[in-house]
Amino acid sequence: MTDSKTENNESAQRSSAGHPESVSQPKRGLLGSSFIVSMGTMLSRVLGLVRDVVLANLLGAAPNADAFFVAFKIPNFLRRLFAEGAFSQAFVPVLTETRERGSHEAVRHLVDRVAGVLGGSLFVLTALAMVMAPWVALIFAPGFSRDAAKLALTADLIVWTFPYLLLISLTGFCGAILNSYGRFAVPAYTPVLLNLSLITASVVWAPTMPEPALGLAMGVMLAGVVQLMFQLPSLHALKLTPRPVWDTKDEGVRKILILMVPALFGISVSQINLLFDTVLASLLPDGSVAWLYYSDRLTELPLGVFAIAIATVILPTLSVLNTRAESEEFSETLAWAARNVLLIAVPATVALLLLAEPILATLFQYGAFTDRDVTMAAASLRAYTLGLGGFMLIKVLAPGYYARQDMKTPVKIGIIAMVSNMVLNVVFVFPLMWYYEMGHVGLALATSASAWINAGLLYLGLRRGGISLAGIFAPKFVLRLGVSVSVMGVAVSTLAPAVPLWLAADLNWRASQMMLLVTVGLVSFAIVLAALGFRFKEVKGPPVSLSKSSSK
Repeated sequence: MTDSKTENNESAQRSSAGHPESVSQPKRGLLGSSFIVSMGTMLSRVLGLVRDVVLANLLGAAPNADAFFVAFKIPNFLRRLFAEGAFSQAFVPVLTETRERGSHEAVRHLVDRVAGVLGGSLFVLTALAMVMAPWVALIFAPGFSRDAAKLALTADLIVWTFPYLLLISLTGFCGAILNSYGRFAVPAYTPVLLNLSLITASVVWAPTMPEPALGLAMGVMLAGVVQLMFQLPSLHALKLTPRPVWDTKDEGVRKILILMVPALFGISVSQINLLFDTVLASLLPDGSVAWLYYSDRLTELPLGVFAIAIATVILPTLSVLNTRAESEEFSETLAWAARNVLLIAVPATVALLLLAEPILATLFQYGAFTDRDVTMAAASLRAYTLGLGGFMLIKVLAPGYYARQDMKTPVKIGIIAMVSNMVLNVVFVFPLMWYYEMGHVGLALATSASAWINAGLLYLGLRRGGISLAGIFAPKFVLRLGVSVSVMGVAVSTLAPAVPLWLAADLNWRASQMMLLVTVGLVSFAIVLAALGFRFKEVKGPPVSLSKSSSK
């Protein structure tokens, strides 16, 4: 039997020598790591709300706002495929396996070749999209063809926003490496720079331009440059600064590409759904794209701060546990993640349902954003909110498949969800458009319903695959959560002023009332939860080190 003290001493010697392989996750556990990511994401999302407030004041829901949001959404759609989406889910397990079983030089070899293939491919794609911008605009927003000026503006904006795809995908690549080494802080705080760039553009140079939306598009490209540069010093510290090499025949690259193909389909399902929504929204009345954007942004706050943060932390952890064949710990980690997102998703859902108009009025109803915009965006916000729990569960359940390098099952599930979304779009959109002129609400409802279908099938697939998710829906947990949320809902709805008061009030009144309601909601939820016996230790995750296993 290997002496553990000897192993520890050897590990310490490698660390003291500055051996890159010894770089490990600080011993803070999953909750601590998730907290770091959550704080970075929280700062980014808060600044994102500030950004959206500035955008709403500058553009409102006017035609140029629709043009900018479409031009910005296209590279973002592809970014989620090539950055934190399919690429990351295929790359992280392979990188983790290389670290566990190989040397630092093997890791460097893999990083250099992945950087070359990823960067080279995206450079070609970006160049083609810029040259074919008018056709790209027509494909993604066919409804804009009714307004030649709106379509032309969208094409002009795409020329400036599309390079963001290349830059942010390389940023995501760098972030995946850092996450695999337990260095979560830098990737978590990187998105802050996007919001700072857009806020700067909105305040400084966009208002001075004949078309403000063009200044915002320039701000998007600048953000990509700044975010990539921000990551590089941390990679240099790990001695993993990429030196791009084009080599599609490399074993590691080929393995990532093989894993990435089904992952592309799996991840793209939700993104295709969103993109399909954008296409349909372009066929609806002016403002529909903007209303969906503002309402989606609010649901993204709890999704990004908590679910994506937890998912970011557990993917490398699950990959390590799978490589080490620690199945019980694998199940415990996944169950912990699902319980924690439900603990956030349920109260967030109730709060957004009750306070849709007050939140939108407080944040956005200034300048070009009208009372009607608040009403229309609130309707789609409630529809998106119904799917919040599904969206969050997808983020934490899907890594259970990716960590085991099972990309096929999420693809099959995703296709079912995509088809469901398209069918539901027809079911919801057209009746709501014909009878209530709220077709955009139907888009949000269909997206939410398909999210629950996706999450449910992911859960059942994991259970059938032998992954025990005991405790997620335990009666005690469900009862505590249900009673606490109910008390919170009654307290908030009782104190909340009527909607007309919010629409007519100034910023100071809105802000003070919103702070009161948020405080009452949080305090009442926490007190009742604690009174029912819930303790902080129940949200703590198992401490799993991402350092290279010493058992070899």
